Amino acid sequence: MQQVKIFKGVESDLTALEREVNAWLRESGVTVVSMTGNIAPQTVTSESKAGGVGRSYYPPSDVVLVVLYETADA
Repeated sequence: MQQVKIFKGVESDLTALEREVNAWLRESGVTVVSMTGNIAPQTVTSESKAGGVGRSYYPPSDVVLVVLYETADA
């Protein structure tokens, strides 16, 4: 049976998203049919325009990853 799992993260912490997805794949033992992702740019706010050390002109974008997988369970 095919099922979908959706992961969400932010552009500034892709490493954490990778760890989460990889851990789930190892633990679940599912067969992946396909993976697709998207990054959604955020609206510039007056606060994000402030800039400064460690701050970007743009806030981190949302990242979504959709995993289509198969299980033997019905």
